[in-house]
Amino acid sequence: MEFSIATLLANFTDDKLVARKLLEKKLGCEDEPSLERLHIALEVLERIGILAKERGKYRRISEEGVIEAKLRCSSKGFCFAIQDVEGAEDIYIRESHLSNAWNGDRVLVKVLKEGSRRRSPEGEVKLILERSNHTLLARIKQVEGGYRAVPLDDRLLFELKLLINNNQLEQAIDHLAHVEVLRYPLAQYPPLGRVVQILGSDAEAAADIDLVTCKHDLARSFPDPIQEAASKLPKKLLKADLKNRLDLRQKFAFSIVPNNGDSKFVENAFSLEKNNEGNWRLGFHIADATHYIQPEEILDREALKRGRSVYLGNLVLPMFPEVVGERCSLLPGVDRLALSFLITIDAQSGEIEDWEIQPTVVKVDTSLSESEAETILANKSTKTNSGTVQIVQELETVRQLLKKVRLNRGCLQLNLPPNQNPYCDEGTLGCAVTNDLPVRALLTEYTLLVNQLIATHLNALGVPAIWRVQGAPDPEDVQEMLKLAMNLGVELSLEPEVEIQPLDYQQLTRVFAESSSEQVLTYLLQDTLKQATYSTTKGAHFGLALPEYTHFTSPLRRYPDLVMQRVFYALIEHGRDRRNTRVKDRVNLRHSSSHGEINWNVLPPELQSELQSELMRIIVQLNDREKEVQEAETDLAGLQRASLMKQRIGEVFTGVITGVQSYGFFVEIEVPPTESESGNTRVPLRVEGLVHVSSLKDDWYEYRARQQALFGRKNRASYRLGDRVAVQVKSVDYYRQQIDLVTVGSDGAVMGKDMNGEDPGMYMRHDDLEPDDLDPYADDE
Repeated sequence: MEFSIATLLANFTDDKLVARKLLEKKLGCEDEPSLERLHIALEVLERIGILAKERGKYRRISEEGVIEAKLRCSSKGFCFAIQDVEGAEDIYIRESHLSNAWNGDRVLVKVLKEGSRRRSPEGEVKLILERSNHTLLARIKQVEGGYRAVPLDDRLLFELKLLINNNQLEQAIDHLAHVEVLRYPLAQYPPLGRVVQILGSDAEAAADIDLVTCKHDLARSFPDPIQEAASKLPKKLLKADLKNRLDLRQKFAFSIVPNNGDSKFVENAFSLEKNNEGNWRLGFHIADATHYIQPEEILDREALKRGRSVYLGNLVLPMFPEVVGERCSLLPGVDRLALSFLITIDAQSGEIEDWEIQPTVVKVDTSLSESEAETILANKSTKTNSGTVQIVQELETVRQLLKKVRLNRGCLQLNLPPNQNPYCDEGTLGCAVTNDLPVRALLTEYTLLVNQLIATHLNALGVPAIWRVQGAPDPEDVQEMLKLAMNLGVELSLEPEVEIQPLDYQQLTRVFAESSSEQVLTYLLQDTLKQATYSTTKGAHFGLALPEYTHFTSPLRRYPDLVMQRVFYALIEHGRDRRNTRVKDRVNLRHSSSHGEINWNVLPPELQSELQSELMRIIVQLNDREKEVQEAETDLAGLQRASLMKQRIGEVFTGVITGVQSYGFFVEIEVPPTESESGNTRVPLRVEGLVHVSSLKDDWYEYRARQQALFGRKNRASYRLGDRVAVQVKSVDYYRQQIDLVTVGSDGAVMGKDMNGEDPGMYMRHDDLEPDDLDPYADDE
């Protein structure tokens, strides 16, 4: 099996010695070629001082001033190495110090110069740990003696020599193609590639899905060995499989199947009833994937590599082959293994009384589509199965109680477009969305609850976990946001010395909701929120206002959830439920009653250490993969917006200024669906474009950062954050997803011809900028 130096070195934690046999197992080296590659890699890493060999085992050597980071490069050739540690400085890398590393590669960087107040530290690439660009989009050209591929990404400053394996290259000349990298640059030899697929004469002629999957190297099928391993999974449950499991097959349960074509992987089901005290007893059942997917085996390694299922419009790229879903999913009428959360909820307050987590066997009685559930929640259902209708309505009643509890503790809710997050949890923003459709809101509420409870449980018992953490916004960002809000007529203040609390932000959202500039204010607040990440160190989740949180509910579609199932099984199989054998009373490690009762180490020290090391081994890979998937999903949405706006060139819209820079201002417009689209589109599409200062011919405009505005020198006209303006769509660059707008006067005339300002080139929102196009260290050459 292929492996990278990064995945190899990830097995070395805590300065421990690691045997080669263990590395072979972890990396899936089962044949002679992969064993030989591992032997060569270990030998080279030992020679360059990364590893040391002692008594036949290997140990990682830590070197001062050598840092692991990811490269982010400019089209001018220089790069910055971005560290994984939050708040750590970026390291400047000159083109001459890249050692053939490319944009996006994970590298080891040696610091050559320490940073100062005005400059970043400077370094050089010591070792390339993992290549990012295994395939790329390129334009094919013919040269003397062969063909070359010129990458579309202008941050990749090289051409690939193409392998001539058939007559396909002649047809590919001057066309856009998907190119696989066969060999990276080595000494005097250039990179070598081969054309996998000719996509079209240019980006617009290619399908948007093809562009995105090729650009981000997303596999659209599974290799034969993976399919074969999946087909060998057992089709039926045996009596032995049901041993030590709570039998819930007689409990009425149902599932809600998504409308997005992902119905092969149904991971969750619900049951609900009232107990003798009149409180609700909720059953939230999660497909038990650990029974089928064993650690370190081929299906597990493929799942780790993919990280999660990817959702690109109507195309779903699953983490597992469909046959895995057929064996594990909670489908109606069949016995299925599950992990069930049995939660008692106070019927008056919505507070959680107690809960337990049990390995179970369940049989789902029926399934509803999201559309059918929407109909029930709107009280328009004509279904004859009144039991299902009643339980959905009761779940909605309980949801309202849970929502009230969640908001009371400070959880954020932003007024944004409906949530498209397929996992029905907090999403990339780390908070709930007020405009969600009723069925999505219902699924999200219960998903958040279950993820919260398992996090609380593992923390109370001192068990290692993959925590989902989101830090508090930086005070400087918050104060800047409040200054801008003041410019928009909303006067608020928060003490800059006091740490920001979720309840503070919740109060801000309430005040913003009463402002005529709510849309822009919400975006400003959203920009201050930090990205949520996975971590092996427990931390708070700001958006959810929780001291700890994790992902547990999607083990068939998200790898961290699968790993957390394994952690829970390690707890109930090996956890100590009493201090020592002389103590008669035991605690129930599956029940919330155990919290506060334990003053000993629940897991054996060796297992505790082993679990922690295993989680640390995969954490960087999980975070990297999440970012890659998010970029691909954002890319597709951008291409689809650009394609739509291509058809709207010349049309006039009214929009809101959502960002102001020295080179112009960004305007968000709402584009209503066309007649052909309206059947599938519930809300207008929100599109952002740029009005460049060079198109403002009526005056010379100056940028004032403090006011977030452009002011005309002569006529004192201004364009401020939050202003409403009429704009016309001037042009669209499809591949770069750039939409150029020009302002329109009250008489409908375009107010745009060149007067001042220079071309911003490949513009982006200020919060998404790549490294400066001008090398900040160029004067040192």
